[in-house]
Parts: sequence; C-alpha cells; structure tokens
Amino acid sequence: MVVIVLDRVSVRLGGHLAVDGVSATLDRGLIGVLGPNGAGKSTLARAMLGLVAADGRIVVDGPLAKTIAYLPQGGAIHWPVTVRRLVGLGRMPYLGPLARMGAADLAAIERAMAAADVAHLADRDATTLSGGERARALLARALAAEARALLVDEPLAALDPAHALGVMALLRDAAAAGTLVIAVLHDLALAVRFCDRLLLMDRGRLVADGAPAAVLTPERIAEVYGIDAWVGEAGGVPVIVPREPIR
Repeated sequence: MVVIVLDRVSVRLGGHLAVDGVSATLDRGLIGVLGPNGAGKSTLARAMLGLVAADGRIVVDGPLAKTIAYLPQGGAIHWPVTVRRLVGLGRMPYLGPLARMGAADLAAIERAMAAADVAHLADRDATTLSGGERARALLARALAAEARALLVDEPLAALDPAHALGVMALLRDAAAAGTLVIAVLHDLALAVRFCDRLLLMDRGRLVADGAPAAVLTPERIAEVYGIDAWVGEAGGVPVIVPREPIR
C-alpha cells in the first residue's frame, strides 16, 4: 500500500491560482478527481508527480518513478514503434543503463496489453492507431510499470462506451488488488458507479471529499457544474443524467 499526503497544496500558473489549498490523504481504492473545466484537477495531478512547482506539502511513500505510474491526458505518440515496444517503456524505471528486459519485464508487458485490450495490436506501428486504440495502448504502458499507485488523467478520452466501461472496470479491479488508483474524470455517471471515493474540485479548491453518492448530490452538481441533473438508480446501477444548464 502507498500513501500520498496533500497538505494545503497550492499551485500558481502564470499568476493564476490553479490549485488553492488542497488537503487530502490518498491511501486506498479507486479515487476519482472531478470538477468542471479549469477546476485544477490535472494541475493537482501534475503537482503530485513534481511536474509543476507547488506550495504546501506533498508526501509520497516511495521514489516517484517506481511508486506512481502516470498516464497524462491527450497522450501523443511521436515515433514509429510497435505497440509492444511502446508498452515496454513502462518498465524503464526498473532497468539500469544498457540493461536488457528480463522475463519478469516481458511478462508484465503481456499482462498490461491483455488488460488494456491491445494484445492483438502488439506488432502494429503505434503511430497508425486510432484515437481509442492509442488511448488504450498508452494506458497499457502505465499498467506495465505495475507500480503501487496509478495516476491516470482523463483515461476515457476517445473511448467508445464499451471500452470506457472496460477501462473503469480495469481500474476498479486494480484498486481491489491493492493498487492506489487516482483517476481524473469528467464522466459523472461512471465516476459514481465505479469509484470508491471522489474528490470534487471547483475553481482550484476541494469542495467535497467522500463516498460518491454523498459527493455527487443534485444540489452539489447544480452548484459546481451549473446544471440540473437527475441522480438515481437503474437496475441497481447508480445513474446521473444531466438535464439542462441552470440559468
């Protein structure tokens, strides 16, 4: 188990306060980070990784490269490598200079490709993939690290509904197996269905932290997102349906 402590974390970008005094202890389960565009979700994720300067205190239980695997949003592939080699980049933190991959590394790559449903694309040039295929291949790269924590930023972008459900199930299963999974998400319905805990941000601040049903109430959705939404269940599955903007 890994613990990430955020203690009054603030981040300024170009003079703008993008993250404003966020405190939380992240230690288990699948944790969704939600909020409207510009709420500071991705900036907070990058601060956890030391990719942007932050005030306050961030404590990660272990060396970052081996403790947290990261899938950034809008991942691009700039060079013509096979999907298998792309996924293999997730094993780099475990390899020394000029070291060759061993059996354990190769097995981790195969597991990651199978989990992300890209094993059948293993020999394809990664630059020829569709948007959804690319998203799953990059997720497999993060999974290949088999790190104690996984931080994914908008992992559902460009995915069709079936693969979006599959990715959320995969993240839930990884969390159930002991990996701390932190996912920046926009889909409220999938967040309330799959996540164990939600952090809801608005204008840089953490406005709610807790169980999904307690965080995503109609009143709070109206306050943060400015929309009227129906919140309920269908066939025992939590459902959130945005109805219209609040004027």
